[in-house]
Amino acid sequence: MTDGRADVSRRGFLRTAAGATAASAAAGTATAQESTESGGSGGGPPDFGGFLDQVGNFDGSVADATGQDTATVEVGVQANGGAFGFGPPAIHVDNGATVQFEWTGNGGGHNVVSDGEGPLDSGSAVSSAGVNYEHTFEEDGIYPYVCVPHEGLGMKGAVVVGTDYPTQSSGGGGGGSSGPPEVPNSAKTLGVATSFVMVATLGLAYFFIRYGGDYETPE
Repeated sequence: MTDGRADVSRRGFLRTAAGATAASAAAGTATAQESTESGGSGGGPPDFGGFLDQVGNFDGSVADATGQDTATVEVGVQANGGAFGFGPPAIHVDNGATVQFEWTGNGGGHNVVSDGEGPLDSGSAVSSAGVNYEHTFEEDGIYPYVCVPHEGLGMKGAVVVGTDYPTQSSGGGGGGSSGPPEVPNSAKTLGVATSFVMVATLGLAYFFIRYGGDYETPE
């Protein structure tokens, strides 16, 4: 009788362990899929496609202004052989944030105009100091821009918006970071879920072997 109850208990244990493993794996997969769908292609270094490669004050870093309603970019900072730079040349803001372009008053007349198709256009070049232009970004992406009079000197900048933008790991060339590839959040989540399943299964197996699997209470 005891052996029969032990066999039943063992079968019950195996069914329970298999069910828990399947449920945990499914939950991990669902979480990973949700992370991938909601996160867009962002999360890695932005891919500027080489647009900022010749900009004198661009060192490959992007100023983090996420979490702020308003961010400031100076126009006419020292770069490219004079007051011919944007500071910072690359900035990351949230979707819905407003970027204010504040002229320093140095370097002559400047303006802010999108490179190619884009929403930025401050109009004719001006030299007076102060916030002469601002724009609220309402779509994720990368927005490159130039100062038209000094574009040939390397007076360029870019605004990274939100989380859905081209990254160096998702293709596009340019920008060239030599660091290790970034692990997607979905892969991290799935790895955690898998590790949890393995640890739980090993623990249950030890308990099962140690006590013989007979968990029935005597009648």
